[in-house]
Amino acid sequence: MREIPIEKIRKEIIIWLKEYQQKSFTKGFVIGVSGGIDSAVVSALCAETGLPTLCVTLPIHQSQEETERAIEHIDDLKSRFTNVQHQTLDLSHTFDQFVADAPKATKDITDLSLANARSRLRMLSLYYLAQINGYLVVGTGNKIEDFGIGFFTKYGDGGVDINPVADLLKTEVYKMAEGLNIIKSICDAAPTDGLFGDSRTDEVQIGATYPELEWAMTQYELGKKPEDFSGRQKEVMTIYTKRHLANQHKMQPIPKYEIPKDWIDSR
Repeated sequence: MREIPIEKIRKEIIIWLKEYQQKSFTKGFVIGVSGGIDSAVVSALCAETGLPTLCVTLPIHQSQEETERAIEHIDDLKSRFTNVQHQTLDLSHTFDQFVADAPKATKDITDLSLANARSRLRMLSLYYLAQINGYLVVGTGNKIEDFGIGFFTKYGDGGVDINPVADLLKTEVYKMAEGLNIIKSICDAAPTDGLFGDSRTDEVQIGATYPELEWAMTQYELGKKPEDFSGRQKEVMTIYTKRHLANQHKMQPIPKYEIPKDWIDSR
């Protein structure tokens, strides 16, 4: 597993956030806070810039435990940083209306489509709040999610202006949380995307833990394939490889048709 200077990187991220904010002629940051480790770390990093930081809770029939963790974290930030504000938009009614009006497919496809719809509804809300305040929407996806297995919603939680932790592995996000004094309840909580209205964890959805996936990412980058391993290692490599290849459409730029240069009259 790679070793990186976490504290040095934390300080550099804060400088990077401030520089990007200045170049973009915006006033601050808006972050959707879920009660998970990634959004907790990102919101804390934004808070440490000293710039206006709007932490938004966006429940859609969310579990009470997740909501309470998110609010506990935001209250902790507000007690330490005067630049932090909190806003809640309960999107449950809006989501229910969409569900009532939308056509349905088979249960599995409908459930996944609605999970992604939750994420996209939150993205829409964050951009609304960003625009009326003149803020940047800050992403919270880590490296294994965004560039390893594509475990995010296209134009949902993947729809952001900037992402300060996209080059950090999940285990590194946890390490950074220590230096940011993230509350214990969030550090101890099992990772979950909270998109299905139940308590299923990321590990249950994916079939592997984040440390396992980080190992597989390293092996994949070394050119290894599932058939190079046996037992649990082969199983994890298969999970990683299948998701990595299937979700390339999320990780690559939008394909575009390019007019052949010799077809263009530049006179």
